[in-house]
Amino acid sequence: MAEPAPSRQLSVIARRVAAAAVSVALAGGAVACGPKDSSAAGGAEDAPKKGGTLTILNSDPQTDFDPARLYTSGGGKVPTLVFRTLTTRNRENGAPGTKVVPDLATDTGRPSKNATVWTYTLKDGLKFEDGSPITSADIKYGIERSFAAELSGGAPYLRDWLVGGDTYEGPYKDKSKDGLKSIGTPDEKTLVFHLKKPEGEFPLLATQTQFAPVPRKKDNGTKYEEHPVSSGPYKVVKNTGDGEHLVLTRNENWSEKTDVERHAYPDTIEVKSGLDSAVINQRLSTGSGADAAAITTDTNLGPAELAQIGNDKELQKRVGTGHFGYTNYLAFNPEVKPFDNPKVRQAIAYAVNRQSVVNAAGGSSLAEPATTFLPNQKSFGYTPADPFPAGKTGNPGKAKELLKQAGYKNGLSITLTHSTAKNFATSPDVATAVQEALKKAGITVKLAGLEDNDYKDKVHSIKDEPGLFIGGWGADWPSGGPFLAPIFDGRQIVKDAYNFNHAQLDDPAVNHEIDEINKLTDLTAAAGRWGALDKKIGEKALSVPLFHPVYKRLYGKDVKNIVISDWDGVLDPSQVAVK
Repeated sequence: MAEPAPSRQLSVIARRVAAAAVSVALAGGAVACGPKDSSAAGGAEDAPKKGGTLTILNSDPQTDFDPARLYTSGGGKVPTLVFRTLTTRNRENGAPGTKVVPDLATDTGRPSKNATVWTYTLKDGLKFEDGSPITSADIKYGIERSFAAELSGGAPYLRDWLVGGDTYEGPYKDKSKDGLKSIGTPDEKTLVFHLKKPEGEFPLLATQTQFAPVPRKKDNGTKYEEHPVSSGPYKVVKNTGDGEHLVLTRNENWSEKTDVERHAYPDTIEVKSGLDSAVINQRLSTGSGADAAAITTDTNLGPAELAQIGNDKELQKRVGTGHFGYTNYLAFNPEVKPFDNPKVRQAIAYAVNRQSVVNAAGGSSLAEPATTFLPNQKSFGYTPADPFPAGKTGNPGKAKELLKQAGYKNGLSITLTHSTAKNFATSPDVATAVQEALKKAGITVKLAGLEDNDYKDKVHSIKDEPGLFIGGWGADWPSGGPFLAPIFDGRQIVKDAYNFNHAQLDDPAVNHEIDEINKLTDLTAAAGRWGALDKKIGEKALSVPLFHPVYKRLYGKDVKNIVISDWDGVLDPSQVAVK
């Protein structure tokens, strides 16, 4: 997703990922290590053990610690230590971690023939932190309260997918006995979801925290975040500064027999947030006191730290490498001249020097060149393609030829809008790299840098959207669905709020194929179709993929069992043990 938006469209990962604009490469870059249970890989002395305190040092405060308001989906985040959901992700390194697996449910869901009805059965022995049983009614209620206006902020899909979801206002206003009727609870262990249309990826949606159970009697509205009732291995015993300081201790009523994905190794987890990224990396590097047993789930390594690590073999061993499905790209608005001319768009695609862009984004250790809109991961349906092959450094000659065909034999002048924020998606350094590359093709680029909030308001407004800007998008789960649909489905064009379909593409053939893929419950087959659709859209030259980010995260010297999956590229605290 891009950045968070008032429309509640797909959009939070960008704010969770800090940039590292540096051209220092890590020789033989360190990789994430550690299986789901590393005791099988070595002797007893290597096996992770229970006990101790894990510290998490983060830049962004863990605000709104309420499952209805959180925007997360089963990744390596703090909320998944407290909130279990119907499904979750497989807690393993790399590509295996993109698989959806059961959590509170016995399986990942049983679809009807047309995938408009999904049925789940809860496991036996599930309990809240107070020892009371978790029932289907608790999960239904947890979902219903996410529709309340005062608890907004979570993912928007349920409002769009559930029958009646577009008009339902949550349990505080709805006093009816049945609540949201499209969620059936025929008994204490069964849930039945009725959808407006086929959604083969419902098991992936069921990883969102809106699917966490909430006991109705314990719900105190907006104050619930102060002490949410845990269904996971840890419970909240302290929450101060609106999430700046969280203390989690063991939930005695959580049973590992019902939860094979999470490991509750530390006795206590202390989350300290609102810290400067440089401070976080310095503390992790030094490893004094409690910081020796510390990790971060939101802070990348910056220039100074990478330079230091390059000369320190011991620090190199403590770098985890993560890949999250995210693409940075040039976005065209064909409603603005000269970008209404496909040959102009194609010329820019040929002129881009991806090597210089990668260097501007931090070098090959922090960015990988992109020629497809979909990320280069199998789970998204990645299919290698390059509709306008220009090599690593661009093809200005081909670009000039296309410009001549478009009627611009003497070149042209255009404006590139970008954010002035120093982040990987819209970095001024990336904008400058694009400017210099296009100059060689006879294209004069004026850079229009905007303060980040102004930038977001402008590029997501149908009325004010510029003809060319730098954008970025990441998916809420590893699939082509939440990646391509929000950007290229014409029915998701938003005229009076945040719009993400920058090209304002409303192609019946594209819309139809999105619907056909959504009917598939075989996610492998769906991935192949998403890849083919990505290739088809790419040929329209509505965007120029630039690069996919790579995340480098440092961790303390006294932590072990490091797991970083390709679901979100984040170090998973549910797997970490302290020495």
